Amino acid sequence: MVAPRKGAFAEESAEVEVLFANMEKMKSLTKKIQGSLNRLETSGKNVQDSIGPIYGNTQKLQVTNSNIDRIIDAIDRIRAPLDQTNREERIIKAGPRKVPLQDYIASLDRTTLALSDLKRSNLRSNQQAVSELSALLKLGTKQMEEVFREVLREGSRQRVEPLEYVAKDQPFPLISQDKLSTLRLINTHISKSFAQISQTELRETPTQRTYAELRGDYLANSLRNLAAASVNTARKIAADAIYKPGTNGIGTYAQGMEGLFLAEYENICPIFTRDEWGLVYTATCQNSLNEFNKTLRELNGHIQRNLMTDCFLGYEIIGIVTNLSIRLETKTGELKRPIYDTLKPIRETSKGSLGRLLDDTRTRIQTLVALPMDGAAVPATSDTMSRLQNMTYYLTPLSSIMTSLGDGGWSAGSATSSSTSLPTLKSFDVGADGKQLFAHYASDMMDTLLQNLESKARVLLKGKNLQGVFIVNNVAVIDRMIRSSELQPLMGSYSNKLESWRKKGTAMYLEAWREPSGHLLDVQYTNRSGRPHSGGAGSADSAAIVKGLSSKDKDAIKEKFKNFNMSFDDLVSRHKSYKMEREVRTQLAREVQTIIEPLYGRFWDRYHEIDKGKGKYVKYDKGQLGSTLASLA
Repeated sequence: MVAPRKGAFAEESAEVEVLFANMEKMKSLTKKIQGSLNRLETSGKNVQDSIGPIYGNTQKLQVTNSNIDRIIDAIDRIRAPLDQTNREERIIKAGPRKVPLQDYIASLDRTTLALSDLKRSNLRSNQQAVSELSALLKLGTKQMEEVFREVLREGSRQRVEPLEYVAKDQPFPLISQDKLSTLRLINTHISKSFAQISQTELRETPTQRTYAELRGDYLANSLRNLAAASVNTARKIAADAIYKPGTNGIGTYAQGMEGLFLAEYENICPIFTRDEWGLVYTATCQNSLNEFNKTLRELNGHIQRNLMTDCFLGYEIIGIVTNLSIRLETKTGELKRPIYDTLKPIRETSKGSLGRLLDDTRTRIQTLVALPMDGAAVPATSDTMSRLQNMTYYLTPLSSIMTSLGDGGWSAGSATSSSTSLPTLKSFDVGADGKQLFAHYASDMMDTLLQNLESKARVLLKGKNLQGVFIVNNVAVIDRMIRSSELQPLMGSYSNKLESWRKKGTAMYLEAWREPSGHLLDVQYTNRSGRPHSGGAGSADSAAIVKGLSSKDKDAIKEKFKNFNMSFDDLVSRHKSYKMEREVRTQLAREVQTIIEPLYGRFWDRYHEIDKGKGKYVKYDKGQLGSTLASLA
C-alpha cells in the first residue's frame, strides 16, 4: 500500500510542477503584455494627438456639407417659381383667344397659387418672383376682363322694348345659359386673382364694375322710351281737364322697369356669389334709377303747375312707385330705399295738395260775383264732388299720405308728417283707418263747400225761398254724386249732416209759403151759435156758414181768398221759374202740398160759397188746387 501511495504523490507533485511552470510562463507573458499595453498606450496618445485635429475638421466639413445641401434646396425652391413663371408666361401671354378658356383659367389658377405660396414664404430673394408673377397675373386678369366684357357685350348689344313685353305679358329676355356659365367661370377666377394682386381693400372687383357698366347702360337705354312717354303723356290738351286714372305712361314705365330689373337679378345670381348680388344689382340699376328720378321730378313740376287738376297723377304715381319698391324688395331684397326716395318731391307735393284743394274750394265760392238767379247749383259743387270721386281711385296712396299727416293734418299749418319713413305692407294697407281718414277729409271738403255756399247765397240771392232752393239744389247734387260713386260706402256717416243741410234749405224755401198759408187761417168763435167747431169744418155747410157771417167778416173772407190767390199764384210762378234738380222739385212740391192742401181744403169747405160759385174770389176748388200743387213736382 505504501508503494501505490507514493505513486500517487509523485503524480500530483508532477502536476504541481507543471502548474508552477505554466505560472512562470504566464507571469512572463503578463509582463510582455503589460509592456505591449504600455507601448500601445503611448502609441494611442501619439495617434490621438495626431488624429484629433483631423476629426474636428471632418465634423466641420459634415456641417458645411449639410448647409450646402440646404442651400441647394433653397436655390431649387427659388428657381421653381421662376421656372413656373416661364411655363405660365407662355400660356398667359398667348391669350384666352388662342388658348382654350379652361386651360387659360387653369394657368391663371396655378399662377395665383404660386403667388400665394411666395407671399407666405416671405423670402427676400422671392420678391422679384412675386413682382413678376403679380405682373403676369395682372396681364392674365386684364385679358380675362376683356373676354368678360366681350361676352357681356354680346348679350347687351341690342336694347329691348319693354312695352312689347308688358303689353303681351311675356317674361323679359335673359342672358343665355352658355354665356352665363362663361361669365361665372371668368368672374370666379378674376375675383381670386383680384384678391391676390389688389393692394387695397376695394369692394368692387373688375367684373362687378364691368357688369354694372354694360348692363346698366343696357337697362337705361331700354327704359328711355318709357321715360319719355311718361313725360309726354302728362302734357295737357285742355287746361281744365281733370287727370283720369291710367292716362299717364308711368304705370307702363314701372311695369317695364320691374320686368327688366327682375330679369337682371336672375342674370346676376348665377354669375356672382351670394354676397356680391346686392352690390352688383344696385350698381347695375343705378343709371336707370337716376333716369327714373329725373322723370319723376319732371312729372312733379307738371303736377305743381296744374295742381288742382293733376294732383291725382301725383297720387297715382305714389301708389304705383310704392308698390314697385315693395315688390322688388320682396323678390330681390334690394332697391326699396332708392326707389322710394325718388318719390320724395311728389309725395311732398301731394301732401300739400290736400290743403290746397280745400283752399281752392273755399276760394272758388268766395270769389263768385253772382249766383244763378234761378237757384240752380253752381258748377263748383259738381267740380268739388268730382274731385272727391276721383280720389276714391287712389285710396291706397291717399291713406298713406293722410296717415303721415294725421287726422286733420291737411288743414293749413297743421302738417306734422315725416317724408323719410319707408312704407311697409301694413302702413300701405287701406283698412278701416285709411277709409276713416278719407271720410274725414271728404267731410271737411263738403262742409267747406256748403258753409261757403250758404254765406254767399245770403249775400247774392234775394229771398229765403230762392236761397233755400239754391242750398237744396247743391245738397241734391252732392247727395247724388255720393250715391252714384265709390263715395257711397265711405260717406255713410255724412248722411246725417247732409240731411241737416237739406232740412235747413227746405225750411228757408218754405218760409215764403207762410204768407199764403196765413191767408187760410180764420177766427172762429166757439161760444156763438151757428158757428161750428173747427173740427167739423170738413162736413160744414158752406152756404150756412157764409150766411151766418157779418158783412165785415164776409169782406174779410173775400180779402183772404184774393190775397191767397195772389200770393199762391206768385209762389207757384216762382216755383216753376226756379231751376231745380229733379229730386228737389219733387221734394219741395211735396212739402208745399203737405202744408197748403189741408189748410186750403178746410178753408174752402167753410167759405167757398162766399162768391156763390162765380169764381170772383174763390179761384180754385179743391181739385184745381190739388192739380196745381201736383204740377209743381
